Amino acid sequence: MPVKVGSKAPDFTLKSKTAAGLADVKLSDNFGRKNTVLLFFPAAFTGVCTKELCDISAGLGQFSTLNAAVIAVSVDTPFAQEAWAKQEKITITLASDLDKKVIKDYDVVFPNLAGIGATAARAAFVIDKQGVVQYAEQTPSPKDLPDFDAVKKTLARLA
Repeated sequence: MPVKVGSKAPDFTLKSKTAAGLADVKLSDNFGRKNTVLLFFPAAFTGVCTKELCDISAGLGQFSTLNAAVIAVSVDTPFAQEAWAKQEKITITLASDLDKKVIKDYDVVFPNLAGIGATAARAAFVIDKQGVVQYAEQTPSPKDLPDFDAVKKTLARLA
């Protein structure tokens, strides 16, 4: 079971590759300032993940108006994430959980995706400004997308 609603969100510091180089992405940097939508996705350069993150990038303004930052996490390298983001025009923050610690902390491990090994399951969390999980969803399969209407409703309630 993923981290439960009402519990403290496990903090993390992951790497992201930007034009300026490698940068730290720390969940708690948003505490006291913004709510956070934390998305886990299985792998860059795959169809469903590309659709999900391109759609989120296109609608990023909706999350900004709800005072929310969006962070998407996968077990890909930050360099693969950057190449994918450039190719697909993904503008949200991508963070690399290469050692798979964060997917274990959030209990969203997909054990053997298409025979390539453990990846992140597709999941969505809303974490409030105090670092408490207000919404948690792991989809039934990697092909299913989270309920983004429920994510936005949760954010609207927190605004």
